Amino acid sequence: MVEQGGHLSEKARHDYELVRAALDGDENAFARLLGRYKDAIFFMLLKMVNNKSDAEDLTLEAFGKAFKNLHQYSPNYAFSTWLFKIASNNCIDFLRKRKGSTVTLETTIENNDTELPSKLRSKDPNPEEKLIRKQKAILMRRVVRKLKPRYQTLVEYRYFRELSYEEIARELKLPLGTVKAQLFRAREMLFKLIETTEMGERE
Repeated sequence: MVEQGGHLSEKARHDYELVRAALDGDENAFARLLGRYKDAIFFMLLKMVNNKSDAEDLTLEAFGKAFKNLHQYSPNYAFSTWLFKIASNNCIDFLRKRKGSTVTLETTIENNDTELPSKLRSKDPNPEEKLIRKQKAILMRRVVRKLKPRYQTLVEYRYFRELSYEEIARELKLPLGTVKAQLFRAREMLFKLIETTEMGERE
C-alpha cells in the first residue's frame, strides 16, 4: 500500500496526489503527470541517444512502464526520481541492444528530493498486483483508443507488445519506413491528446 512520506517537497507531494488519483482509476491524473515530465524525460533521453525519433519513442516507453508499475511506486522518494530512473534504465537497455555493448549512464539527473535506492523493487507480482496492472493497462488503452484505428494498432504492437519496428513491419506487411513514419505521427497525436487533457483539467 502506498503511504505518503512527510519529507517530500510541495511539488513531489502534488505528484504523489496525482499518483494516488491514477491508482484510483483517474486516467487524467496520469496524463497530467506525463504532461509535467515528458519534456524533461525527452531531453534527458535525447542526450543519451542523440536521435529525436528514438528519444520520443523511449519517452513513451518510459511512461508506459511507469504506468504499468505505478502500484510499486513508494513516496519515500519523489515520483520524478522514480520516473527518471525507469527512463534511464530503459534507455540503457535500448543502447545495449543496439550496440551490443555495455553502456554506462553518464547523464546526471538533478533532483533535490530524496534519492532513489540503487535498485528498483523487482519481484513476481501477486494476484492483486496482476489485477492492478491489468486495470492500469485498460486505462492506458482508453487514451490510445482516441487515435485512428491504424495508429491504435501500431501503438499496441510497439508499446504494449513491445515489438521492434522490423517485427511490426512484417506483422502488418508494411514497408519499414511507413511503420516508422506512422508511429512518429501516432506519438505526436498522443502527446497532443495529453496536452488537451491537461488544458481541460486547468479550466
